[in-house]
Amino acid sequence: MELSVRLKTIADMVTVGNRVADVGCDHGFVSIYLYEKGIAPRVYAMDLREGPLQRAREHIAEKGYEAYIETRLSDGVEALGEGEAEALVCAGMGGRLIAAILNEGMEKVREMKELILGPQSELAFLREFLRKNHFQIIQEEMVKEEGKYYPVIKAAFGAEELSKAGIAMKNRNGQEIPEEFRQKLEDAYGPLLIRNAHPVLKDFLENRYRLNESILGGLTGEKAAGRRAELLEEQEGIRICLHVMA
Repeated sequence: MELSVRLKTIADMVTVGNRVADVGCDHGFVSIYLYEKGIAPRVYAMDLREGPLQRAREHIAEKGYEAYIETRLSDGVEALGEGEAEALVCAGMGGRLIAAILNEGMEKVREMKELILGPQSELAFLREFLRKNHFQIIQEEMVKEEGKYYPVIKAAFGAEELSKAGIAMKNRNGQEIPEEFRQKLEDAYGPLLIRNAHPVLKDFLENRYRLNESILGGLTGEKAAGRRAELLEEQEGIRICLHVMA
């Protein structure tokens, strides 16, 4: 089973031996890969829509893996039994929707050993949700595929924090930035991606900075003052992150 770089990164982040709930399984390729590569001994391929789930069934049947990959029509983890899965994979949707799925199934989710999440938008919202619900980010990756950037988050409930003090961040004057702003940057760009100076995040930030500069050049007049202030704050945050990563 050949996966895209993004999906392979997500699947390879699952700890070998864990039974997996693949929520929003779509075509079932990640579920098949997890079993085929010996990562997961059993996978529950789950989707809210019957159409994608039927395609997943067909792909699983073509491989002859029906005894190891079970498809279930499910809204989030609703159809998952207690203790059936030790890992949750949830990707290919917005961060706010992933947070809603986790929140709806919180009792089951908290019992799992790990969450592998691949949000495609609203990253800061999802990271803040995890933090406020006592999930710790224990691994982060970021890939660039067809010109787009995709973060992948591995989190665990109640895991020991890697650094309670967070990342030391300073502005251009050498002054430490306020805690609230530091947390905002970690939520936006990923605490471990920043700490580990991830090359794909650096590429993303540099491109974002150049794009913002071009937008700022065209923002004039009082009506644009609010948007200009937002972009200037974002630019300051990017400069700080790039300095930390240097």
